[in-house]
Amino acid sequence: MNTECFDIIIIGTGAAGLRIALELAQTTGVSSQIALISKSSLQEGSTFYAQGGIAAVLDNIHDSIESHVSDTLKAGAGLCHKDSVQFTIEQSKTAIEWLIGRGVKFSHEENSNQYHLTREGGHTHRRVIHATDATGKALSESLISQVKQCPNIKLFEHHLAVDLIVSPQNKKQCVGIYVLDTKTNKVIEVPAKFTVLATGGASKVYLYTSNPDSSTGDGIAMAWRAGCRVANMEFNQFHPTCLYHPKAKSFLISEALRGEGAKLKLINGTPFMHKFDQREELAPRDIVAQAIDYEMKRTGADFVHLDITHKSEAFIREHFPTIYKRCLSFGIDITKEPIPVVPAAHYTCGGIITDLDGQTDIANLFAIGETAFTGLHGANRMASNSLLECLVFAKSAAEKIKEELPNYECDPLLPPWDDSRVTGSEEGVVVTHNWDELRRFMWNYVGIVRKNKRLLLAKQRVKLLQREIDDYYRQYLINNDLIELRNLATVAELIIDSAMQRKESRGLHYTLDYPYKDDNTFLHDTILTPENY
Repeated sequence: MNTECFDIIIIGTGAAGLRIALELAQTTGVSSQIALISKSSLQEGSTFYAQGGIAAVLDNIHDSIESHVSDTLKAGAGLCHKDSVQFTIEQSKTAIEWLIGRGVKFSHEENSNQYHLTREGGHTHRRVIHATDATGKALSESLISQVKQCPNIKLFEHHLAVDLIVSPQNKKQCVGIYVLDTKTNKVIEVPAKFTVLATGGASKVYLYTSNPDSSTGDGIAMAWRAGCRVANMEFNQFHPTCLYHPKAKSFLISEALRGEGAKLKLINGTPFMHKFDQREELAPRDIVAQAIDYEMKRTGADFVHLDITHKSEAFIREHFPTIYKRCLSFGIDITKEPIPVVPAAHYTCGGIITDLDGQTDIANLFAIGETAFTGLHGANRMASNSLLECLVFAKSAAEKIKEELPNYECDPLLPPWDDSRVTGSEEGVVVTHNWDELRRFMWNYVGIVRKNKRLLLAKQRVKLLQREIDDYYRQYLINNDLIELRNLATVAELIIDSAMQRKESRGLHYTLDYPYKDDNTFLHDTILTPENY
């Protein structure tokens, strides 16, 4: 791999990475070489596990772009960038048509050629197109099969990006990456004209998360170390409803259940969402998660119930087959009994600052999808806008790269990775312990409800952990767990510092010390710059 010069390296194989790979492979010709890198298997990412669907304006009679834009702006609590929102939603129908053209099979209305559209929190209309309750799986399987057939896309599974390589002559230009082959534990340098970060979010920084183990903020951390600014890292979305079961490992219960009328109830069967928002179960996720958190702490319960038993068994099994089967495997028949649920970290609304083409602060480095900050989500992402963002910005980034590709040459002579002065470690317990401690204090101190004192404690602890991790990194050969821990510690500090700067409560950032919005002071993004650290 390290003997080749690639035109484009794409890190990540979710919706964003797969679409940009296919767009570039189609249009750059077979002579252009694309490396598509996955830290695990190709499908092991957040996209594959996405259940609900993709928000798009497909019904022009009952819905409109203006309505979708308005809903998104409201959910974002005043911080969405309107140009990004308008740009994304205007492209929504085209993005869905592209997926349909690529063979993604979406659900239809019963005995009809019309696609079934559901409604989720924050949406005023039914506009979420889906493939039953396994939309991400349908999308991933279709696009992965096509990526495998492209002769100019080289697939590298079980390869973990370690760091970006900037030009020795121009520190503001990316010329490749260091990558760890996790099967051999060898690091090699990979040169390329362009690098695309499609690495997903960082919800694994929290103890409880709906995300797969791969969501460790790798792209955000690498870009930060290379000199990119980040924004709005304090806005971490906690999905209100994850299955509460000791063996479930944070299985997500799709918001689409609430879209079809499922009710949140206390253990004794009492509904409670009407006390928090007139939209009740269809309020945006920040409101629903905070309401559940409040009721759990007030009553001392470990969970609340989500009840969809008012629907027929046939309806539930047809619309939510994955959730039905998964819950049944744990002895929960959702057609007859409520589902025990708790909030869990779900989505990183902040990220690497980019423009509408995905361009970062560093030349030839692009970021798309959850790892990027485009301004689309503001202080709270509206349900099912995430896959849409991946698809739209993958397209715009591909077009920009195609335009600039002829202007660059690939430099095969990169600084080689040097591990000649380090040894293998017999102290793996240090990594395991620090990994667990980091995620626990982030959950307890920087979670759904925050406070200045807790944030200060978290800041002190993360600095100590970073010193320990840095010492370990310099002394021993690296491995997958160490790299991910290093990245999580970096992202944790960015989240903490961003939360400490925002002295108000807005969207996903709720602090007991400043429980109200302050539009006079904080109607802007929280931007962190590496040069200031």
